Amino acid sequence: MTRILIATGNAHKTAEIRQILGPDFEVSDLSQYPGIPVPVETGETFLENATIKAVEVSVHFDGLVLSDDSGLEVDALGGAPGVRSARYAGEKASDGENRAKLLLELDRIEKNEGISRAARFHCVMVLARGGEKLASFDGCVEGTIIAECKGGGGFGYDPLFIPEGYGETFAELPGEIKNGLSHRARALEKARSFLRAR
Repeated sequence: MTRILIATGNAHKTAEIRQILGPDFEVSDLSQYPGIPVPVETGETFLENATIKAVEVSVHFDGLVLSDDSGLEVDALGGAPGVRSARYAGEKASDGENRAKLLLELDRIEKNEGISRAARFHCVMVLARGGEKLASFDGCVEGTIIAECKGGGGFGYDPLFIPEGYGETFAELPGEIKNGLSHRARALEKARSFLRAR
């Protein structure tokens, strides 16, 4: 069994990664290692932030570290919220506050000029060990932003996002379906292939 530390304290993200990776991987996160400092995300891109997290955490952990930086990119907002997805409505914003700001911004534009609600979830993962980056992996899923939240599952922007080819939001779809087609699943599949080939 391969041991991997996920460079996050986000329990939702860890649970999703654990489910996608399956039983061949022993997955833990920073909540189990309170002595490891949480890196500050100062990058301008998902890759920069994922690299910062993986490399810095791997200095303090004897084993493989996998980081994930991901977010929602909305075409009508020039790719926002992007790397600021978790902090879109402010540094301490809740998921609900971030979703409310997103809808407000889209409504404001739509009233003036009419817009496409095309968007995508984008994920970049970085694998590191001993302070060195080993590889990076990315995944995207295209879809549409709807006008009001639907569904009680998932987290973040999931209740507003309908993936291409489906009629339900990520928050309405069963976990096994979402985890089979999500941006995180696509990046993780590449990471898993890389790890199995080592």
